[in-house]
Order: sequence, then C-alpha cells, then structure tokens
Amino acid sequence: MVSTVFAGSLVAIVTPLLDDGEVDWQAWARLVDFHLQNGTTGLVVGGTTGESPTITEAELVEMVRRARDQAAGRMHIIVGCGTSSTASTVERVRLYSGQGVDGVLLVTPAYNRPTQQGLFLHFEAAAQAARVPVILYNVPARTAVDMLPETVARLARVPNVVAIKEAVPSMQRFRDLAAQCPGGFSLLSGDDATAREAMSHGASGVISVTANVAPALMSRMILAAAGGNQTSAASIDAQLAQLHQALFIEANPIPVKWALERMGLIRGGLRLPLTRLAEQYHAAVKAAVLQAGIALVA
Repeated sequence: MVSTVFAGSLVAIVTPLLDDGEVDWQAWARLVDFHLQNGTTGLVVGGTTGESPTITEAELVEMVRRARDQAAGRMHIIVGCGTSSTASTVERVRLYSGQGVDGVLLVTPAYNRPTQQGLFLHFEAAAQAARVPVILYNVPARTAVDMLPETVARLARVPNVVAIKEAVPSMQRFRDLAAQCPGGFSLLSGDDATAREAMSHGASGVISVTANVAPALMSRMILAAAGGNQTSAASIDAQLAQLHQALFIEANPIPVKWALERMGLIRGGLRLPLTRLAEQYHAAVKAAVLQAGIALVA
C-alpha cells in the first residue's frame, strides 16, 4: 500500500480522448499502467492538465472509479474538485469523498478574484465537508489570484487540510511556506522547471506535467533530491530541462498530448476551445522528448 503522506512524483494526468472527443477508456487504462510501472506515486485526475473545464461530472466519476480499481492501493488517486463557487466546490468534495479516493485537490477560485479572507473561508468550508485529505492548489498564472503564505499557514491548521500544490516558481515562496506552516504539512511543487530546487526549500514532491511523458525520470529525480543526492538530481533534471519548457510552448495540455500521441500512448484528441499543437512547434517538442531519452513511435 502507498503511504498516506503526499510526496514523490505525482502526475497531473491527461484525459485521453478519441478524435470524436469521447473519453478513450482503453488509453486511460494504458496510462494508469504506464504510471504504475514507472514510479509515479499518485494520479491527479481531472486537473487542468486533464482538461477539467470540459470534462463532465459523469466522465470524471468514471475515470476516478477505473483508476482507483486499477491502482488497487499502489499509488494515490487524487481528484480535482475545485471550482470558482464555494457551494459547488463543497458539493463536489462531498461527492468525491465517497468515491474511495485518497485526497481532493482544490484550486483557488478563478476569475472572481477573492480576497485572502475569502480564500480562507472558501477552503475552510470545503475542508469541513471533506472526508478525505485536502490539497490546496495555488496557480496565480491561471486563476488571477495568489494565495499568500500567511493564508496557507492559517489553512494548514484546519482539519483535513494536509498539503499545497504551489505553482509560484519562487524559492522564497517555498521558504516562507516551510517557515510558516506546521510540521507534517506537505509542500508540493506545481512547477516542473523549479521542482528540484524546491525540494531543497521544503518541498516533499511535485505534481507534474512532465511526468506524463517521463514518469521514471521524474520519479528518480525527485527521489534523488529528497535523499540529498543533489548531483544525481541535477543530472536528471538537466536531461529533462528542455522538456519542462517545451510542454508549455502552447497552453497545457496541448503539447503534452501531442507528445503522448507520438509515444503511442493516446490518440491525442482535445476538446474545444483547445486545439492540436500548431505544426510550427512539432520539431521543438519532438526534440525535447528525444533529449529526455523517450522513444517515439510516430
């Protein structure tokens, strides 16, 4: 059985879609196996990388059920439940708390730009409704609101709130979080390019986009960093550096789905308003995948 502590290399997993936009269930099983075989410690299902804005509730429930049953306790299953409405977030937390998952990931509300007190009350309400651990998610580049360390520290003392995925790529941010949050509260990097460095400033792992393509390398890099082997961690990270950048050459998950399609793992379908990777970026993403030592079949 996996540990109850959120650490290591977790993947913000893509949602595989057929060309007609339907979920590809065969590819979903293939991806779960891919991560089980390559050291991933947890799947974050229905996050931004999983195209959460366009995935239906019924589809998400089924993805969670299938991943949970297939993983059979060998890695964490975490589901993205956050919305811009506190009421709907609470409702979703209640729903997925009963689905046998190991935790819920709650992103800061997008677009309505709450105050720090509004953020605290939003997450407090969700945590009170939860029957599983809650992971906060701060990603101001997407949501237009930044949850500050002082607010996170308050929330870290709320029952059920156990971790944060912090996507601000600042080591001062991680130092502040580590200094202000209580012991046992997990800091997870939400930025692949700085995840290794974040491990030296209090992070216990990463929720990764890169791990979709290179799960074994991400797992090895995070394990090395956690064990204090900075030389090994830096060497692996250098191999992945080009990939960290290329997977955001267009909006996530456009490039990562193109790469996974070329690896033969998925068909590469997306739902509008997302579109397939522009041809002018194919060479750059391909070069980054090859630089990481990943084989392509197409």
